[in-house]
Amino acid sequence: MKPRHHVYLDEELTERLDALAAKPGSSKSAIVSDALKSYLGRRAARELDDLLKVRLDRFGSQLGRIERDQQVVMESLALFIRYQFMVTAPVPEVDLPAARAAAQERFQAFIDQVGRRLAAGKRTAAEVVAKIMPDGVTRAPTTNVEAAE
Repeated sequence: MKPRHHVYLDEELTERLDALAAKPGSSKSAIVSDALKSYLGRRAARELDDLLKVRLDRFGSQLGRIERDQQVVMESLALFIRYQFMVTAPVPEVDLPAARAAAQERFQAFIDQVGRRLAAGKRTAAEVVAKIMPDGVTRAPTTNVEAAE
């Protein structure tokens, strides 16, 4: 036995409910029951959407920080490469094979060191900042790179 409920509806809603219930195989109770199930289901979905919105907003802000950090890295790399090209003299043709071999060794040593530091969880930039600013106060960096521009 289902519990009985007394509900008051306005005239327009009552007319629409009567029209739907007039169709064969349907009843007012079934229509109201289905409508309530649908409404309550949407409320639960809305609560879930609200919870997911918080997480998605957090992901969005994290992606924003990652994008900003990537731009900083790319700009730093571009400035370093330009500076390095400005201060490094070209190698004469005669010394080119020896220079390539030395460059290959130095590059491999660089890659090995990067791999070791990443595996150990060490970050050079964080160490440099800690040495430069042990009090944690952020200051504008002073470099000679801007003078090279």
